[in-house]
Amino acid sequence: MIRRRLSLLLTPLVLALLLLGTAPPANAASLDEILKAGEIRVGVNPTLPPRAQYDDQNAITGFEPELAAALAKKLGVKLTLVPVGSPDRVPFVAANRIDIVMGAMSRTSDRAKVIDFTVPVHSENYGIITRDDTGITKMADLDRDGVTLVQVRGTVMIPVLQKLAPKAHMLLLDNYEDRDRAIAQGRAMASVDGIDTANFRLNKQFGATKWKLIATPELGVTWSCLGIAKGNTTLRDYLNVALYELHTDGTVEALWEKWFGRPMDTKVPVTPWF
Repeated sequence: MIRRRLSLLLTPLVLALLLLGTAPPANAASLDEILKAGEIRVGVNPTLPPRAQYDDQNAITGFEPELAAALAKKLGVKLTLVPVGSPDRVPFVAANRIDIVMGAMSRTSDRAKVIDFTVPVHSENYGIITRDDTGITKMADLDRDGVTLVQVRGTVMIPVLQKLAPKAHMLLLDNYEDRDRAIAQGRAMASVDGIDTANFRLNKQFGATKWKLIATPELGVTWSCLGIAKGNTTLRDYLNVALYELHTDGTVEALWEKWFGRPMDTKVPVTPWF
C-alpha cells in the first residue's frame, strides 16, 4: 500500500526545514494562546481549485477556506488564510508560520515524523491524469521508456511512482496548474494524483484539451487531515472534537458537494473515538 512506499518522502521535508533554518518548534501556539490572540492562521493552497482558489476580487475561496471559517467560528476567533504551495505545507506548520495546514494534506507516516495530524477531513482517491491521445489506459503503461510523468514537488505519489514506474522520466514542477499545463502542451504524458478535483480544475483551466481520467483502486485511498505542529496536543484535541461535530452535523459533506458538485467518493468513517 501507499504508506509503505513513502520512505523517500521525508528527505525533501527535512531539507525544506533546514532551508527555513528551523526545526519543529517547542513554542507552537497552543489552544489557549490562539484563544487569547483571537486569531487562527490556516495555510491553504490556492492552486488547488475547488479546494482553494483566488476569486475575481483576489480573495481565497473554496472548500478549505469555508471549512476553516467554520472551525474559526467554533473557536470564536478571527480566521487568517495564508497561501502555501505543496512543498511549503509541512515546513510552514513545522516552523510555526501557521497554526493549521490544509491544502489536501495527506496523512502519511513520514510526514507524521515532522508534524501531527487530526482525524481525517476527507478522502483522496487516486488515478492517472492524461490526455486522450496518449494510449495510456492503466498503471503498467506508465513504466515504459519514452514516457514522461509530471508530478508536483512534495506530493505523496513521487516515491510511489519511482518504485512502480522506474523506466519513466519524471518531471517535477512547483504547482498543479503548471503540472496540468505540461500535460496539455505535450511536455509530459501523465500524472498520478488525486482525481477528486481533476474534472473541475482541468475543464476550467484547460478545456480545449481532451482529458482522460483513469481510476487506480490498486493504489488505495488516503486521508486528508489538518496538519499541526508536532506535540501541539491541546490544539489537536480541540480540532478533533470540532471536526467530529462538523462531520456529524453534515457541514463537511455539504461544503464538499457545494464545491465539488458531487458527493465524496469515499466517505470518511466518522467515529467518536480519536
